[in-house]
This record gives sequence, structure tokens and C-alpha cells, in this order.
Amino acid sequence: MVETVDKVLKIIDDFVWGPVMLVLLVGTGIFLTFRLKFYTWRNLPYAIKSTLSKEARSKSRGMGDVSPFEALTTALAATIGTGNIIGVATAMVSGGPGALVWMWISACFGLSSKFSECMLAIKYREVNQQGEMSGGPMYTMRKALKNKTAGAVLGWLFALFAVFASFGIGNLTQANSISEAMNKTFEVPPWVTGGIITILSLVIIVGGIKSISKVSSIVVPCMAVFYVIGGLIVIVGNIGNVPSGVAMIFKMAFSIKAVAGGVGGTIVASMMSSMRYGIARGMFSNEAGMGSAAITAASAVTDHPVRQAYINMTGTFWDTLVVCTITGLCIASSGVLGITDSAGKAVEGSALTIEAFKTVLGPMGGWIVTIGVALFAFSTILGWEYHGEKAFEYLLGTHRFNMVYRVIFSLTAFVGATTTLSIAWNFSDIANALMSVPNLICMLALSGEIAKDVEAFQVILERERG
Repeated sequence: MVETVDKVLKIIDDFVWGPVMLVLLVGTGIFLTFRLKFYTWRNLPYAIKSTLSKEARSKSRGMGDVSPFEALTTALAATIGTGNIIGVATAMVSGGPGALVWMWISACFGLSSKFSECMLAIKYREVNQQGEMSGGPMYTMRKALKNKTAGAVLGWLFALFAVFASFGIGNLTQANSISEAMNKTFEVPPWVTGGIITILSLVIIVGGIKSISKVSSIVVPCMAVFYVIGGLIVIVGNIGNVPSGVAMIFKMAFSIKAVAGGVGGTIVASMMSSMRYGIARGMFSNEAGMGSAAITAASAVTDHPVRQAYINMTGTFWDTLVVCTITGLCIASSGVLGITDSAGKAVEGSALTIEAFKTVLGPMGGWIVTIGVALFAFSTILGWEYHGEKAFEYLLGTHRFNMVYRVIFSLTAFVGATTTLSIAWNFSDIANALMSVPNLICMLALSGEIAKDVEAFQVILERERG
């Protein structure tokens, strides 16, 4: 019975993450980029500068629950996860090293999707009975779409899928990745890891968004810097292979015929497979177009939706164009892509990234990747709790049961850490994909409004620049 359900879910998963979904995700990003006159690209330096400014860490400008920087890092906590280590390695094995190029391309257009969903969420957010901000695509759909019935249905569906995704991709699968990594590298029993994750989650999550954002604003930058420095050491250590590695990445990304060799080793891939796996894993990693980050963006203190949307937009830049790139270049320059294990199967996932780091750092490389997986995955649990909680609050129409959700969510992490659930992986992957459908429909329907607001803010931005 379990095997049958697993097979059915696998078929559905392959379909929802198939060509139609990928075209819809990337196509929406391309359409919005043109509709917004490339302002998301042109203002990226401004967005990065704003993110790193002192003002982003203050709550002096406008209304909200957390600072602009805390809103970004909480959203990043949910997106910088196992996809940056495991997802990149899997994409480069399944789609060849050229998959990295398609990750970059999808991320560039994903900037506009992330910007749009966040801007709308802030514009249409509400204050709940506790005086906290509540927002996200579900509120946007209900309040902004002209057809109120369609808006209500789409908003309810989005919230439902978001709750499912929070327990699956945001909890069970992350906890499982942590316990597996800790067991393989440090031989820590899964039940010990599960207990620690559950206790830490409870302590942080029970405090709500303010507690989650404070932890995220410290953990996310630290863990990213820690991993990036380790990755740069590996790249520098293999610097002689970097030019040929980069050349093979681009060659395999745009080769019509299936090719192999060079950095690919035994990996054989065509442009179509590189495109498929690169875009799918890139979108899975940065979640641009899925609407999840918009829920957190709505909690930010800001005086203008567009201003905060630019800050939240940089999440896609940091996630894919920085962290995923580091992982990809480590693998491409280390010569480990295409190696097989004792059973003759291709090494992939975190094991491949560990092998890449070991080429320069030895056993310490394995520790860095393992600790990276643990921190990235744990922060994802924290970020997704808030996403799921707000979706749960929307479905029930009240905040009264939020604490029940927080406790159940924390306890679920123990199940994920101690049980291998292939069904949970496939089910949560499906829920993650289905979240994006109503969100993309909403953004396309409101693209004119988004463009109008961006144009209006550009006048303010030019004035501030002097």
C-alpha cells in the first residue's frame, strides 16, 4: 500500500514539476521583468546597498513587526536550506554541470517574481487582533483581485497548500536531512538529533515572529558567511581547474546534443536536461514565484511596499547567485562530478559536496558541509514555521490557535528526524509546486498595478539619490 502511494505521488510530483510548471514559473518572471522595465535589474545595486545599510536594521520608518533586515533574513532562513547544498549537487549530476547556468538564468528573472509577490503582500497586509501584521498572497488574492469569488478561492487554496508545505518541505524533510548528515559524519543517533531540533524549535518558535526574526538575523548571515568562506577556500585550492570547469559548465548548458567529458566525467547531459534540472532546483532553492517569502515580507517595518520589496528581492540574489554558485563552482573545480560509490552508483547530494570540500580541506571539509546542512536546514524549519502559521491563521480566520500550531509543528520535527519518509518528500514537493499556481495567476492579473507602483516609487528613489 505504502509503495503504491509512493509511486502515485512520484508520478504526480514529476508532472507538477514538469515542463508546464517550469515554463509558467520562468515565463512569469520574464514577463514581469519586461513589464517592470527591468527596474528589478537596474535597481539591484540599490537593493543590495539598502539591505546592508544601518537603516535596514532599525524600525524607524513606517509600520510593522520586525526590521526590514530581519524580515529578509527570516525569509532567507526558509529559502537558504538543503537546496543550496544537496539540490545543486543533485542538479549537476542529473542535468550535468550546465544546470548551474540555468539556475543563474532562472534566478535573474526570479528577482522580478520575488519582488512582485512581496510588494503586493506588504500593500495588502492587515493587522490581526493581537496587533501583528498578517499578509501574504492569500490576502492579496482576496483583497486585490476584481473577481472576489475567484480571489477567495485562490487565496484559500494557496493557504492550504502553504500549510501542507510547511510541515513537509519546511519541517519533515529538513529535520531528516539534519539527522542523516549528523549520523553519517559524527555518528549521532537520529533520536538525539530529533530531540535537540524539537527542543530548540519549541524555545524559538513559541516566541513568534519577533523571536524567530532575532535568531534568523544572527544565524542566517553567520551560517552563509561560514559556508561561503569554506567554499572559496576550496575554489582557490582548485584554482587551476576553475577555467576548464567554467568552460564545461557553459558548454554543457547550451549543447543541443548530449555531451560528456572534462569536468563532467561520466556525466552525460543535453541542454534540455540541464535546463530542466537547473531551473527546477534553482526555483526550489530560492522559491521565487511560490509566494512563501511574501508572507514574511508583510511583517516588515516600512513606509512603502516597493522599498521593502526591493530588500526582500535580494533574497534570490543571495540564495542562488551567491550560495548556490559557491557550491556549484566547488563541485566543478574539484573533479568529483561523475564519481561513483562502491556499488557503482553516481555520488550525488550532500555526499558529492562533501567530496568536493574534502579535496582541499580533508576531513574538515566534511564537517563544514555537515554543519552547513544542519544550520541551513534548521533555519528553514524556523522560517517555514512562520509561513505555515500565517497560512493556518488565514484558513481559520483567527490567531487564537497559533500556539497550538507552533507546538505541533515543533514536535513534527522529531518525526522527520527519526523516520525516513519518501512519501513526505514527494507530497511536500507537490504542495510546494501547487502553492505557486494561484500566486503566479495573481501576479499576472495584477502586473499593471505592480508596474504603476514601481514607476511611482522610482520618482521617490531618484529624489532620495539627489
